[in-house]
Amino acid sequence: MKIPNLMTAQEAVKIIKSGNRVLIQGGSATPQTLVRAMVARAPELKNVEIVHLHTEGECGYTAPELRESFQTNAFFIGGNIRQRIGDTADYIPIFLSDIPSLFREGYMKLDVVLVNVSPPDKHGFCSLGVSVDIVISAIEQGQSVIAQINPRMPRTFGDALVHLNNFAACVAVEEELHEMILTAPTKEEVLIGKNIAEIIEDGATLQMGIGGIPNAVLSFLKNHKDLGVHTEMFSEGIVDLVEKGIVNGSQKKTNPYKIVSGFAMGSRRLYDFMDDNPEIEMRDIAYVNDTAVIRQNPKVTAINSAIEIDFTGQVCADSIGTRMFSGVGGQMDFMRGAALSKGGKPIIAITSTTAKGVSKIVPMLKQGAGVVTTRAHARYVATEYGVALLFGRNLKERAQSLRDIAHPDHREELDKAIFERFGSSLSVH
Repeated sequence: MKIPNLMTAQEAVKIIKSGNRVLIQGGSATPQTLVRAMVARAPELKNVEIVHLHTEGECGYTAPELRESFQTNAFFIGGNIRQRIGDTADYIPIFLSDIPSLFREGYMKLDVVLVNVSPPDKHGFCSLGVSVDIVISAIEQGQSVIAQINPRMPRTFGDALVHLNNFAACVAVEEELHEMILTAPTKEEVLIGKNIAEIIEDGATLQMGIGGIPNAVLSFLKNHKDLGVHTEMFSEGIVDLVEKGIVNGSQKKTNPYKIVSGFAMGSRRLYDFMDDNPEIEMRDIAYVNDTAVIRQNPKVTAINSAIEIDFTGQVCADSIGTRMFSGVGGQMDFMRGAALSKGGKPIIAITSTTAKGVSKIVPMLKQGAGVVTTRAHARYVATEYGVALLFGRNLKERAQSLRDIAHPDHREELDKAIFERFGSSLSVH
């Protein structure tokens, strides 16, 4: 099919004007050809605001010497801009599920949207591939959409299809997607994975992200049956379970037999698995992360990570003290959605200590730390030493349960802090 408005990247980004707000599609779909072309125009541009979820790859627009041209506001902080927060970049605290309403309800106007899409089908529809999330709402509301047409982008369904008529400019590229290669989990992550897998029931609907702990959990599910997936993001850890029929979605109430997600990150194997696969529905994040949708599925088991947790159950997941590290993301969307699901289990999974041996279970969060999941929302906490159930427990009981899954080197210190706070003797475990 002939592609209208086809031009070079350098020509396409001339649509961007000084004072514009530009949204960049994120994750593995970050449109690097367009980003580089935009950054190359820095001498011509002033006060361009960049917004996005976390991106992968180059982010030259955050360079300190370009501060007069670009400023970034991230809805979630990726590793590539973390060091720029407070300088050429800042963070907008927001639930992932709420971001589309920023655009749709006029709180945030978008002048230009940069996307990375598959080639069109015979009807003129391209696919957003591995990243639909907040991007579909941005395309709906943005004044001008610039698309790089990329045969390396898998063709996915759900809310992913966008017609060529929506693009003010198109650029033909062949650009590899960012790949996140699985690494072997640590021995602590393996133990956490085993502990969590033991409380996942047959027929459960899973939400989990990427990294050592989620992949370790998935590796222990090979004897489970009839699992489903409804998750804001996924990685290739689920591919083996799908191919073995363990993940089949047969028990789901919403989108049965479908893997529902907002974005995906992994290796080429994952992207090839997703390509033209009707089992996968990539959906608007306002739908994926809607607690009213999540709760309808049975036994929703949501597995989320944290930076530290105090012994009353307050979970910090977005900052190290006052230093912003990641973001609120979709943790609370799924922690609450899982809690409302019949038989659901919201789980915070953490190693008991940092790489430097500092306990992640603490009497008090660091000064300035952000509470992402409140103590009233925290139900299960898993470390390599076990799983603590906090639901329905009073403060002292919670403290004792969390102390029991802390690293042994830190339990005496926690015992002392618990005694000082609650002023009574504790049961010996």
